[in-house]
Amino acid sequence: MARSWTRLHEYLGTPPGPLTFDMVKRAADANLAESDDLDWKEKLPQPPREGRWNELAKDVAAMTNTRGGLLIYGVTDKTTVPVGIDPDEVNDQQYAQWIRNHVQPYLPDLTYTTLTSPDGQLSFLVIDVPASPMAPHHVYGTAAKDKDQQAAVVPYRDRDHTAWMAEHQIERAYRERFTRAQHAQDDTDRLLAHALDNSLADQAEPSAWFIAVARPQRPLPRPAPPLAREKAPDVCATARARSKHLTRAQQAVGPLTGLEIVFANPRPGLRRWVFSTLPLRTGREIYTELHHDGSTVLAVNLSWKALRADDTADRAAHGLLVDADIVGASCRDALALAHELARHLGVDSSVHVTATITTGEPTPMAPVVTEYGAFRTIPDHARRPRRIQSVTTLITPADEDDHLRATAQEILTDLMHQFGITADL
Repeated sequence: MARSWTRLHEYLGTPPGPLTFDMVKRAADANLAESDDLDWKEKLPQPPREGRWNELAKDVAAMTNTRGGLLIYGVTDKTTVPVGIDPDEVNDQQYAQWIRNHVQPYLPDLTYTTLTSPDGQLSFLVIDVPASPMAPHHVYGTAAKDKDQQAAVVPYRDRDHTAWMAEHQIERAYRERFTRAQHAQDDTDRLLAHALDNSLADQAEPSAWFIAVARPQRPLPRPAPPLAREKAPDVCATARARSKHLTRAQQAVGPLTGLEIVFANPRPGLRRWVFSTLPLRTGREIYTELHHDGSTVLAVNLSWKALRADDTADRAAHGLLVDADIVGASCRDALALAHELARHLGVDSSVHVTATITTGEPTPMAPVVTEYGAFRTIPDHARRPRRIQSVTTLITPADEDDHLRATAQEILTDLMHQFGITADL
């Protein structure tokens, strides 16, 4: 997905959003200089030639190894004269193939956009290269004098030109990759712990909780406007409607429906809006956060009325109850909420989703399922785990219902298998 904030947005004072022909033309006419995240190119990418590095692969790897950037074709590199390209000669599938063949690890998030003037007389090709969490990326090539021997180098952008990493720079780049991964996990763990602390602190009685955290893999740019208070209920309502399309059968009412009672009054938090039914002490306890950076949190009490009142005399013998139907509904709602907030804010990366079931303490949990469409029971063969491992997945703002449904089913399956049972949306 193309990024919503680039060198051109910053230079032109344009708010985050899609890159347009007019923006490229204005930047070129103003003689915007090349930099580590902007490279003007006069001619379209050329195919690999024997004994030479593929220039496109090298340029892409250099950009993604630095901090991401734009390769813009149809503008002279020194004088920034807009000369244009022939849009009929653009072959983004071929370009992607060259990059797959010559760059490792694989780069999945490149976008190729042809921008044409309103009168159709001038066109540019923009290749948007995001910074990669998997950097450093190596460029592979074959020397002409020794066709069977491949060599690899690691390029990077040094201001307005490409340079090659020395050994100590490559070593540092690998350290930074592992540090990024650890920081991302730490941020997710903090959100999970924060949601659990808030939920357990106000719960009416000991319960098992579904908690899901979704975080964009690339943070939104600082200039991006925060989520407006009046828009937060709309995001929840749209997600609730979207979630209903993710099940083919009549299933339990999802937690976003239970939040309707507080939709009119989102509470402010640290760069987020908070909806919570915990203080009400009526109905199922639900807690959710919509963060200005595109992150979401959803926490749901799974034990509330998991069995009928006359079936709960020996509840202590079972442990804390986990309503499998509500787990499924929560999986759907968590993905729908993350998806709709990402779309609303213009998130331009994949969204990493982590979900778990927890009690805060190592306490046995017993699953409750619906049999024959009406009977609520704890399966005799079910396990009663004290802890559930978190499960993870990825979604994107462009995902359709079928993909979101399959992903929600995957999360539900991974969670309920840890109880020794299966469940369907």
